[in-house]
Amino acid sequence: MARRRNILEPAVQKPLLRLHAALDLTSFWKAIQGVIDVALPGSFLGLTLQHNPIMPMIAKWSRSIPDGNFNSTLLQDYLRAHPRCRFVRSTDIFLNMEKLEKSDFYQQYMEPQKRRYAIGLFFWRGQRLICVIVIMRTARQGEINPQQTKLLQQLYPQFQTALHRLGSLEREHSTRIALGEFLRRLPLPTILLRWNLTLIYQNRAAREFCALWEKGPKMSRVLKSDDPVPLEILEGCRALKKKWQEFPWAGFATAGPGGEMVRHPNQPHLRATISLHQIRSAGIARPHFLIECEDLHSARSREQLPHMARLTRREQDITRMVCDGRSNQEIADEAGLSLSMVKKHLHSVFRKLEITSRSQLMALMR
Repeated sequence: MARRRNILEPAVQKPLLRLHAALDLTSFWKAIQGVIDVALPGSFLGLTLQHNPIMPMIAKWSRSIPDGNFNSTLLQDYLRAHPRCRFVRSTDIFLNMEKLEKSDFYQQYMEPQKRRYAIGLFFWRGQRLICVIVIMRTARQGEINPQQTKLLQQLYPQFQTALHRLGSLEREHSTRIALGEFLRRLPLPTILLRWNLTLIYQNRAAREFCALWEKGPKMSRVLKSDDPVPLEILEGCRALKKKWQEFPWAGFATAGPGGEMVRHPNQPHLRATISLHQIRSAGIARPHFLIECEDLHSARSREQLPHMARLTRREQDITRMVCDGRSNQEIADEAGLSLSMVKKHLHSVFRKLEITSRSQLMALMR
């Protein structure tokens, strides 16, 4: 009986073992580089994940490049015309080299690396883009030839399997991580919902808040507080969910708002702040809904609870540095963040604490 021939070259087998053993984004990205380095030596690589307007897109490059976005209109048009396509060459989008050289993508990513050709491997879940691997080559290396294209076609299911495995690992850990964040916020009435809006957990204060929302102050004191999550809050979750779903491949654009605020239709002092909570390693699994509830008329909500309990861990760190008198740039340097991300976190702090300036923040934290 004839011996079965290996589909992939033996040199690729060892890097593939590392790929399928990857447990997190760092090892996954390192393994991808190892596989491509054997398959297409000397290529400049990129990896993007989390293509949605709610969460910030994750981007990795084999060499350091400046942060930024590019005009992706032509790419989006191509993806609309070729739904769920797996391979996209730069020549598929830009019909001649002159148009390519005038594009933002070429000037920002390709020209500084002295690259002439590019191909992207696109990975989908349903109609949603979840990952792109970008391979760029020099003019001397030339466009990817048919033999190399065939090799990439053979590698594609390997990348896809490893990506799905990474997603499974993420789903296993995301609830635990979200619960850790949830437990940290226990002084506030807090609710945690799955992606399908089923309840994971709510503390006693949240049950009392739901009763207050549904029954009003008098009846909520008399009747048992076992009310479900109010419909208005669930509608807010659905609105945030819709934003997340409507942009399956728009991760090249600037990320959109990170949450929804819902107020009681007749008692505006009752409000719920809804945010998506997702593990930061890869952004593949669908997020949970973290709902923080507040009664602005309650002394317990406004005075007795520490202000820091309303903030995320990153927001707490930034708040402390602001109170130490540091500038946004100094905070960015110490925290390892971009200046725009520091401003975004600070804006979130102001919104949650209902203040408008750094001086108010410093006074509030005294």
